[in-house]
Amino acid sequence: MNLKTIATACLVTALSAGALPAMAQANAASETYSYGTHLDIAKVVSLTEDAGQTCGLVNAHITYLDSMGEQRALTYLKQAAGCNNQGG
Repeated sequence: MNLKTIATACLVTALSAGALPAMAQANAASETYSYGTHLDIAKVVSLTEDAGQTCGLVNAHITYLDSMGEQRALTYLKQAAGCNNQGG
């Protein structure tokens, strides 16, 4: 194997691993959280949030498995991760 083949294999592996949470999220129909929504989260598959805002409210998405092993997704509002890094 030459260096180019190894580099290509590593790149494909890295891109595939990064795509798994996105594919998992796409497979589950997302519902929108509202106060009082019953959450049955046994295992978190992925957590993401919309990019672009350094501080403020953003849409966030959680893909998870419920207690029956079914994959579900939920969209909710949260403070952007950038807000946590600001001094106060």
